[in-house]
Amino acid sequence: MGSSFWLQVRRQASRDCWIRAHRIGSRQKAGGVWLHYFVSLKEGKTICLVPFYSNVVELASKSNALVICRALTEQTHHLINKEVMLAHGKEGFLVNVGRGALIDENEMVRCLMEGEFGGAGLDVFENEPHVPKEVVALDKVVLLPHVSVFTSESQMALSNLVAGNLEAFFSNNPLITPVRDY
Repeated sequence: MGSSFWLQVRRQASRDCWIRAHRIGSRQKAGGVWLHYFVSLKEGKTICLVPFYSNVVELASKSNALVICRALTEQTHHLINKEVMLAHGKEGFLVNVGRGALIDENEMVRCLMEGEFGGAGLDVFENEPHVPKEVVALDKVVLLPHVSVFTSESQMALSNLVAGNLEAFFSNNPLITPVRDY
């Protein structure tokens, strides 16, 4: 298994997800790491000229690190499950900057404790803000407090959105992002 990593993106993903995916891919390519990616078949076209896998289990078996930048949907809930982790192997490392429930956290803990899976870097958790004590106790896991969204681009976009909403409000125009009454 050569140096490679996995990037899972969604064609209609948020701009921030694409920015993170692009930055990850650019940094990995500069370091001489092979880029592989996965997009489910229902999502359509391939997006770049790098090795493509339509099966995440096969992709995991060919990769040293899986980097997940993905929206959570019914189809992607627990996308990274026991089968994927076992295929990724004892040397495999997983980084999740998407959504916590993309990973079956209970299976991840079990696979890590039994030595079936290498390690994880987690910025998001399945039941945020609660992080299982088993995850915290594992030496093979690096935890971050949900900070991957804080890119300079996302901060600028948020600043522009706030300014636009304030301008609309004080001009008696409809807000760009009104608060819904539930």
